[in-house]
Amino acid sequence: MHIRRIYTLLLSAILMVSGCDAQQKQVETDGKKHVVIATSGSPSPFVTVNNQGELSGYDIDVAKAIFAELPQYSISFEITEFPSVLAGLDSDRYQVGANNFAMNEQRKEKYFYTDPIFVNQYVIAVREDDQSIKSFQDLKGKSTETPPGLNYTTALENFNQSNQDNPVNIQYSEADLLPVLQNVANGKYDFQLIDRAMLEQFIKQYQLKLKVIELSKEDNDRIGSPYSYLLVSKGNQGAELTQDINQGIKKIIQNGKLAKISQQYFGADYAPK
Repeated sequence: MHIRRIYTLLLSAILMVSGCDAQQKQVETDGKKHVVIATSGSPSPFVTVNNQGELSGYDIDVAKAIFAELPQYSISFEITEFPSVLAGLDSDRYQVGANNFAMNEQRKEKYFYTDPIFVNQYVIAVREDDQSIKSFQDLKGKSTETPPGLNYTTALENFNQSNQDNPVNIQYSEADLLPVLQNVANGKYDFQLIDRAMLEQFIKQYQLKLKVIELSKEDNDRIGSPYSYLLVSKGNQGAELTQDINQGIKKIIQNGKLAKISQQYFGADYAPK
């Protein structure tokens, strides 16, 4: 029994080594580095998951177009909860995050930001008949619904620190954007900070009774740079991967692919120049 057991263990070890050799040969034959791109599946139209579980959206198509210019890489996508996207980047389980990421100084310390893949303007969404909100200062004492950790949320939290006598009432929520905007339209909440392009599309697509309040440059700066980016893990290959992705971004800007994707999803060119 003892000899038979030793033989079994040796055979298993040989098969394992053979399997590893075969896998290594496959990697060398392909000659590609595999990149896992994580997303939460929202917000639409930047990222969307349909009823069949199929992934689409601006960020997704942009990522595909970028890596089509980088033949040294192969890619796959994984849908997970938003906090898990960041946790996976922390551990290098995911190499790239695609989730309409805006610039955030805290995140900048933890992840590499690519060059921007989208340029836009921040606005306030309010009910069509609301005359009380015309600027960021008018948000004092008003209510909104927003996910934790977003640049919009951080801006409101900072605003509240300076206006503790009459803060914005923030209801933290992971709800999809459509019901969030519907809650503003029906009066449950007073406003929503949002990208202009996204708001205009939702108003048109779902006939939402909302209007757009433009923000001054000062108020835009409260939220951050009006760009969105891909995030890259600061793993062993993160710096090189970021540099390569930036090269891919430059190529799809120059050849017009990025503008074409923007037209497809937003009906306008929001590609950085």
